[in-house]
Amino acid sequence: MTKLTAMKVLITGGAGYIGSTVATACIDAGIDVVVLDDLSTGMRAFGEGRNLYVGDIADAELVRRIMTEHPDIDAVVHCAARIVVPESVADPLGYYDANVGKTIRLLQHLRAAGVTRVVFSSSASVYAGDSGAGVDEDGALAPASPYATSKAMVEQILADAASSGDLRAVALRYFNPVGADPRLRTGLQNPTPSHVLGKIMQAHAERAAFAITGTDWPTRDGSGLRDYIHVWDLALAHVAAVRRFDHVATAQNPYRVINLGTGDGVTVRELVDAYTRVTGVAVPVVEQPRRPGDQAGAFAIVDRAAALLEWRSERSLDEGVRDALRWAAKLREDALD
Repeated sequence: MTKLTAMKVLITGGAGYIGSTVATACIDAGIDVVVLDDLSTGMRAFGEGRNLYVGDIADAELVRRIMTEHPDIDAVVHCAARIVVPESVADPLGYYDANVGKTIRLLQHLRAAGVTRVVFSSSASVYAGDSGAGVDEDGALAPASPYATSKAMVEQILADAASSGDLRAVALRYFNPVGADPRLRTGLQNPTPSHVLGKIMQAHAERAAFAITGTDWPTRDGSGLRDYIHVWDLALAHVAAVRRFDHVATAQNPYRVINLGTGDGVTVRELVDAYTRVTGVAVPVVEQPRRPGDQAGAFAIVDRAAALLEWRSERSLDEGVRDALRWAAKLREDALD
């Protein structure tokens, strides 16, 4: 990996789950960080000692102050977004304003400050995701919610801005992050997350059955399939993107899209099995029909990440489950203190 010195990055949404873990990985790698977060969902504790600025990414005065006080910022890692799919369906205008409108204003402020390197937190939800097979960066796009559409729209904005010479950008399409910082410095803010692993954890805690919705998908066991990437591997990919930015987003190719996943699909049934392996507890399951909006899913084809970032995921699904459980236990212990 190319090693650069004296780097500094601004991380928007850097007090949230992904952003704070990216910040931790950057610091471990010797990259200075500045965090901008409105703390609507982020935790102030995640920004402590990390040049935390509390406010809105669209606030021109605040962004100017950050750039004035940190004129050596080399790049921006843009993680700030609203991310709850059902909420986006209920409030599409709010999601488009937060994720698209405010991003446009942020990019305008960055352009005015002369900051032209942008690493964008995108999502595999932009893909069609109906085959249960692998998908590369040229796969068909079919975002199925306002949240996913907002990610696809920002990608298009970045591509167009890069073509015009306003900036260079790398869009990292995340698959399904799980786990926590292995040293438990950061993790999910929500003790009862709404993703599949969170639902399995909740069923275990309540001694209830976990519902598998849809058992007739075109996958090896009929249940939906996802690519679960450990959040620490995801964070290390951002470190690679920052360090190798000028090798990835060049004058000839100023905008690049890169999948971040393990390269291996895991069905819902297999995720339940992993949970059982880690905990030693068999979680009962019930089968239910597909829900509106459900998809078979897909897994990442990750050749481009290996080639451009010199990065591959290293941590197993079991490690992701184990670290998620360790972090949830820490949250419970902290709540009792």
